[in-house]
Amino acid sequence: MKKFIAFIAMISLLSSCGRSDRGELVGAEGKKWNSEKPYGMTLVSGGAFIMGKSDDDIANVKDAPTKTVTVRSFYMDETEITNSEYRQFVNWVKDSVIRTRLAIFADELGETPGNGGIGEYAFLNNDPEEMSPYDRYMYDNYYSFSGDYAGRKLNKRIDLADDPQDYPDEYYVEVMDSMYIPLEEAYNGHRTVDVDKLVFKYTYLDMENAAREKNGKRSDYIRTEQVNIYPDTTVWIKDFTYSYNEPMHNDYFWHTAYDDYPVVGVTWEQARAFCNWRTLYKNSYKKSRNQQMVNRFRLPSEAEWEYAARGGLQGATYPWGGPYAKNDRGCFMANFKPLRGDYAADQALYTVEADSYNPNDFDLYNMAGNVAEWVESSYDPNAYEYVSTMNPNVSDPKNQRKVVRGGSWKDVAYFLQVSTRDYEYADSARSYIGFRTVQDYLGVDSDISMNRR
Repeated sequence: MKKFIAFIAMISLLSSCGRSDRGELVGAEGKKWNSEKPYGMTLVSGGAFIMGKSDDDIANVKDAPTKTVTVRSFYMDETEITNSEYRQFVNWVKDSVIRTRLAIFADELGETPGNGGIGEYAFLNNDPEEMSPYDRYMYDNYYSFSGDYAGRKLNKRIDLADDPQDYPDEYYVEVMDSMYIPLEEAYNGHRTVDVDKLVFKYTYLDMENAAREKNGKRSDYIRTEQVNIYPDTTVWIKDFTYSYNEPMHNDYFWHTAYDDYPVVGVTWEQARAFCNWRTLYKNSYKKSRNQQMVNRFRLPSEAEWEYAARGGLQGATYPWGGPYAKNDRGCFMANFKPLRGDYAADQALYTVEADSYNPNDFDLYNMAGNVAEWVESSYDPNAYEYVSTMNPNVSDPKNQRKVVRGGSWKDVAYFLQVSTRDYEYADSARSYIGFRTVQDYLGVDSDISMNRR
């Protein structure tokens, strides 16, 4: 027994000789990581500010009493999410839905790559004999009896055929035909994609409930959402009775003339789906490069939004200071409804490009006007009385009233004030509500570090 122990000790000694840490506590080595500024975002250095109405509450709503709160550092989109950016999401979902339908049909027909036709779009892990040990194990234990084809790998190496004349076989034609509206519903020779087919499915962990409840398994708090992600373009007509807005309904979302304008007609649920897709899209790229994953994109909390909108100005009425909506040359500072309803007085009838007007001191555009913006928080008129003073947020899944901030092109100046609170229901879409995303800053921002020294 003593010889065996001595042998183990000798093996341990020899193995430690090959390490570079010389037996010191140097920490576990992880993947190499470099701080990366997300594209199109700016860093909002965290800090404390006075949240709420610092001036008289003209509307006498009494839902925003002053409260000193502190928020952590985060990245925020410099502009509202644009039509072009949201269309990238729509196109990705459309591409994935088509590829999934092709792969499932090929699977049902027993078609495989190499035979041409729809078989070229079959699942990559379709043949167990050609799988890696990991893929084979997952196939045998999970995918082979899964009814929804979860975990099966789509073949994205081959491009989809866009021109009907290039469709490879009748099975491909059948799948593509199922993606479009029925022929009898088309007019002017234009048959469009059936947007009801564009559904994005994602899962997330309900961390707040999981942390607060002592019992239950992890699987009890995994939530699955399926969201139809195409924006409601009819909002331009439904929001305004006895008004001619058909051109905006027809062209605003899809025409390239409006690429850089903020997307509207998006519900709170669709905005959250976009955030989850953006995280998935970025991390898919990171994974392909064997790089460290990024933390998730999300909607800002109400406190984060107000802190960012103020741009470091304490007690300001508007993102540019205030208390006026014009500068010293008599020019309006935002896109809204001025002068008792003269929409065009600010040089814009509807929305404007997302980077119009001057940014605030955090380099954020249109934090007042243009479109109001969804935030993560649920609306409670008494929230400021009980929320935490550190990263305050009201997240109540049962409360379908979600906060919108910043005012829009159709609002009077009161709604442009950085402290004004408003809400809309989570499943509602409006022609004057859009959104922007944020991402938590990893570590402590340098500005905060300097303040602590």
